[in-house]
Amino acid sequence: MTEWQKSNWRDLPRVQMPDYTDEAALNAVEAQLSKYPPLVFAGEARNLKTHIAAAGRGEAFVLQGGDCAEAFDQFSADAIRDTFKVMLQMAMVLTYGAKVPVVKVGRMAGQFAKPRSAPTEVVEGVELPSYRGDIINELAFTPEARIPDPKKMLQAYTQAAATLNLLRAFSQGGYADVHQVHQWTLGFTDGNGAEKYRDMANRITDTLDFIKAAGVSGAQAHALQVVDFFTSHESLLLEYEEALCRLDSTSGKWLAGSGHMIWIGDRTRQPDGAHVEFARGVLNPVGLKCGPTTTAEDLKVLMQKLNPSNEEGKLTLIARFGAGKVAEHLPRLIKAVQEEGANVTWVCDPMHGNTIKSATGYKTRPFDSVLKEVRDFFAVHGAEGTVPGGVHFEMTGQDVTECTGGVRDVTEEDLSDRYHTACDPRLNASQSLELAFLVAEELTQLRLANAEAANG
Repeated sequence: MTEWQKSNWRDLPRVQMPDYTDEAALNAVEAQLSKYPPLVFAGEARNLKTHIAAAGRGEAFVLQGGDCAEAFDQFSADAIRDTFKVMLQMAMVLTYGAKVPVVKVGRMAGQFAKPRSAPTEVVEGVELPSYRGDIINELAFTPEARIPDPKKMLQAYTQAAATLNLLRAFSQGGYADVHQVHQWTLGFTDGNGAEKYRDMANRITDTLDFIKAAGVSGAQAHALQVVDFFTSHESLLLEYEEALCRLDSTSGKWLAGSGHMIWIGDRTRQPDGAHVEFARGVLNPVGLKCGPTTTAEDLKVLMQKLNPSNEEGKLTLIARFGAGKVAEHLPRLIKAVQEEGANVTWVCDPMHGNTIKSATGYKTRPFDSVLKEVRDFFAVHGAEGTVPGGVHFEMTGQDVTECTGGVRDVTEEDLSDRYHTACDPRLNASQSLELAFLVAEELTQLRLANAEAANG
């Protein structure tokens, strides 16, 4: 394998990337970005890798969630706060169920580009290039809006930097205090239909009351007021990724400075393609989406390329098959991993395989399908004796109506009320928290089954 350089990807086949018409403007933007500070630091990426490694061993659990695609016009402090808040609530519930630390990874501060199923789209007989995310072009259906504009990378960087600044303040400034987070969650269980989750919420209350009564103070009390929160995104627009790539003076390795974790999508995982080439050379933890068309042979090649030293925590395999298809595809990929003796962390993405078109014309995802895929994921790992290391959701802290079902029972007729996503439908705050309670039940059952097996 040739020595890695951050620009090697340019010599390889590329897919799902724009063709910029103004090369001089593109070069100028790349040159400008290459002088900007990295958005994240190597020590943070190494820290996340350690946590993901623990999840791969069953000693932690990954919660990865956030926007389908971050939008410039929906950017606000309130939106960041609301998603962060719901993820903290979900993490608390999952921690109680799993009895292990939950690794919190946001699809934030970089999730600006989106792969599309076709390079163009047709509306009322007019064909234009597809919208590829705000970092590339605009959603408006006009010829001018759909022209890729390299200057949008600078706006994406600015928004990502501002997002990270606020996330760091929330994480370390007392907003993440565990007692406050639980009070938010109790509000959810008081709602109509959420009574069934109240028992677990009450047990969490008892635990927190005990901690308080025990007089936890000093450094131990501080640990209940702060969290580690990491960012991740699909490494799709490689000009942006290369421009923010930095050499880590401590290790002598290259850091993808755009986010703590990057992943390769199901449409860009060609073993000899540009996206795999870029990801194989950075020190960050890397995710790899695995869909129904992922073959065992390709997976073996990709694991070798992306993690040649078989490092724990380096490679996360994000399974996204669709409800009812997990049992068909996941076992054969688990077998491929076992045959290679590869260290990976398995995470379930129950969103991308369950997108349907509603009778009202909106893309949606039924809550029950999302839940079924998660349960199937746990069931297969239970049968195979392997570790289900985490979950990956497209979600928002806002009260949108994009996915149907859940305790608030969003119907297809409700979708038009608050359908704000620029690309794919997201779970709203209530659906996200409900899912966390249901996943926590799965984790509790898994923990009890493992304990029973260990005791013979």
